[in-house]
Amino acid sequence: MMATSTTHLLHFTTTVIIIFFFSGKSFASSIGINYGQIANNLPPPEKSLPLIKSIGADKIKLYDADPKLLTSFANTNIQFTVGIGNEHLPSLQDPLTAQSWIKTNLQPYLPATKITSIAVGNEVLTSNDTSLANFLLPAMQNIHNALINLNLDQQVTVTTPHSLAVLKSSYPPSSGAFKDELVSKISPVLDFLSNSCSPFLINAYPFFAYKSDSKQVSLDFALFQDNEGIVDSGNNLRYDNMLFAQIDAVYAGLSKLGHKDVMIEVSETGWPSKGDEDETGASIENAKKYNGNLLKIVKKKKRTPAMPDKEVNVFVFALFNENLKPGPTSERNYGLFKCDGTPVYGLGFSGGGNNNNKSGTFSPPYVLSPVNPSDGYMPITSSAERFVWKMNVGIRIIIILLAAVGWMV
Repeated sequence: MMATSTTHLLHFTTTVIIIFFFSGKSFASSIGINYGQIANNLPPPEKSLPLIKSIGADKIKLYDADPKLLTSFANTNIQFTVGIGNEHLPSLQDPLTAQSWIKTNLQPYLPATKITSIAVGNEVLTSNDTSLANFLLPAMQNIHNALINLNLDQQVTVTTPHSLAVLKSSYPPSSGAFKDELVSKISPVLDFLSNSCSPFLINAYPFFAYKSDSKQVSLDFALFQDNEGIVDSGNNLRYDNMLFAQIDAVYAGLSKLGHKDVMIEVSETGWPSKGDEDETGASIENAKKYNGNLLKIVKKKKRTPAMPDKEVNVFVFALFNENLKPGPTSERNYGLFKCDGTPVYGLGFSGGGNNNNKSGTFSPPYVLSPVNPSDGYMPITSSAERFVWKMNVGIRIIIILLAAVGWMV
């Protein structure tokens, strides 16, 4: 009887290993795309799916919770991050409002639409409206508690995107540190992200660094092209591209605040294909190099020098050019595709999509009525994975089971 029980327990232990190591998120780098809608000429959502697949993306980030988009992408296995605008943060101080938001904007689309994350606000801590900073963490906590109450917290994370302006130092990367005046706001946010196994989101644009100092910043370094690179004097690590240096600078900042455990995701990065005369570097050629090289690097699962054990997940900005965005010309020219679905430029590789439309185009026009700008969207010029949890829980269960059959004391 003891031998039989031991055999059954070992079979169950094997099953537990399989469940916990293969049912969680894939432990591999992934590509996402930002789906902005500040335009009046975008195609209907269903027409964008072949375009998204053509670049190999399996994640979409929205700046709101657009019901038309969430409905259109049901049963596609595309993962969604939905956004809550900055203007909603004050009202989300009320737990009942937070729960109502989840019931209205999230719950009706699950599980058909794969919503995996909620971005509460956007670049709140560096916003011109400094009053919003005090509202951020309570809003995140109330949204998370609402997910717990509705038994959704194990499938939907809660986080918030930050601009790199939260850093007081970023070069060399090992010197990365958060601004002193923001530490009291960022530290509790990091505690929350750590406890809920949610990522720290950053909007990182090497384009801005090059535009502001093109004489000192190497264009090849910014575009992932062959270059001499830089050596971090703090740890002797060599960097051959600016984005990875920016990511590791943020990791250094997290470490200084005691949070090596929190994973970073790049919630926005991209390069404009057109700009004003003073927007040095904004061109089709440079945008093609930046985004094309970026996607190749992510697909090859390349890791940053300081964090070779951390996957690199990015959301490219953006899917379409958005003709109603205010600001400089570059703001309206970050898209990989024009409004008629034709590529702004070729990326130089196939994304591996299974759609029959190999050209990634469709016939114009698909002129829609003006879309209300996505809630909380800020112009980009302003400015650990749940798998780990499942793995840790799985290991604990395995240890208990092995102890039960006398393998451990």
